[in-house]
Amino acid sequence: MNNPGMPTFDQLRIFLTIVDSGSFAAAGRRLNRAVSVISYGIANLEAQLGLTLFDREGTRKPQLTVAGRALLAEARSIADGVDGLRAKVKGLLDGLEAEVDLAVDVMLPSERLGRVLRAFAREFPTVQLRLHAEALGAITAMVLDRAAVVGISGPLSAGVEGIESRTAGAVAMVPVAAPDHPLGRLEAIAPGAGRDHIQLVLTDRSRFTEGRDYSVRSPKTWRLADLSAKHALLREGIGWGNMPLPMIEPDLVAGTLVRLAMPDHDGGMYRFSAIWRRDTPPGPAASWLLDQFVALGALDRDVEGMGDI
Repeated sequence: MNNPGMPTFDQLRIFLTIVDSGSFAAAGRRLNRAVSVISYGIANLEAQLGLTLFDREGTRKPQLTVAGRALLAEARSIADGVDGLRAKVKGLLDGLEAEVDLAVDVMLPSERLGRVLRAFAREFPTVQLRLHAEALGAITAMVLDRAAVVGISGPLSAGVEGIESRTAGAVAMVPVAAPDHPLGRLEAIAPGAGRDHIQLVLTDRSRFTEGRDYSVRSPKTWRLADLSAKHALLREGIGWGNMPLPMIEPDLVAGTLVRLAMPDHDGGMYRFSAIWRRDTPPGPAASWLLDQFVALGALDRDVEGMGDI
């Protein structure tokens, strides 16, 4: 019966660094160690496991063996777990944060944001808050770039490497236009009619939205980075576009905007996530913030018949 030995975390880190950097020499430079030390560490790891992890024959670049590929995911999981453990201990040792940088998606209902921040001010009177309101992928970019420690992001944060997330509710997005807009005057809109008119589209400059469009139905678009500006242009009758329902409900009641009954585009749900960097878990105050957004988001109910944006 074969019983593998117990590899050290340092051996696993050497293994992962070789895989990520492409060679023993590059791993040595990254870890500030001699190549002989890197080779010795891998030899010991292979001896502990009783497996050959790299094929070193006939190539200058070490190639993972079948066994090496099979163990790679487990090694990464262990490394991520240790990194998370160390980061969490650091947060506990550091205690309460002096300040919290929070980035929120502009689609987040303002009533919900205000409710959470009012409670935050009461709960943590000594913690300063820096609030950033951004669109689309900019929230994820700010968290990854450490410009914000936590964020309330739209669906663009899903599957981004290095980001952890919790579900934080959703908001209904609906197509609207001014009542004197050609589409706003129609009781029944033919399929594809939106393509004949300017669509106002929210955009941002983050790397996560480069070359990508969301819920764009018309080849005629005006692109804006400011949701308030989009709202104002819609009310002026310049185009049509999707807006978060809570923001434009007063307009629908007052008649300054009308909801468009578009058979090929009835809007959808814009889903939020509470996000943070995997290697920088939020401290007590930031964690409290995320918990509040998650709890309020759990009260959301999908609009019947509406899919995701």
